[in-house]
Amino acid sequence: MLGRLNHVAIAVPDLAAGTAVYRDTLGARVSQPQAEPAHGVTVVFVELPNTKVELLEPLGENSPIKAFLEKNPSGGIHHVCYEVEDILAARDRLVAAGARVLGDGQPKTGAHGKPVLFLHPKDFCGTLVELEQA
Repeated sequence: MLGRLNHVAIAVPDLAAGTAVYRDTLGARVSQPQAEPAHGVTVVFVELPNTKVELLEPLGENSPIKAFLEKNPSGGIHHVCYEVEDILAARDRLVAAGARVLGDGQPKTGAHGKPVLFLHPKDFCGTLVELEQA
């Protein structure tokens, strides 16, 4: 069911500073900041040869990243994103196996313009998992 690792997401308290670390210190190519109001974040993608790192900063007071950063003020790994061929088939298979899909269970459009779902971390070894349709 799982395809390739699409990205690892890191929540940061300051997107400009996080971007500078990856761009200036590590020499990575980074995207321009992209606001994602439906997800309550602003993102920057760090392009790597085999995957991406997504830097997340809260967007608005109701951002789901805000609570994460209150617990982890320096930031940290927030979730991993795996590609799936058919997100609805993957969702149905996971739900049938007892996994919990966050939200209303319907895919939303993610930062790459593709359908995404999030899976409860308690069902996946303490890791928040995002699925993105390839």
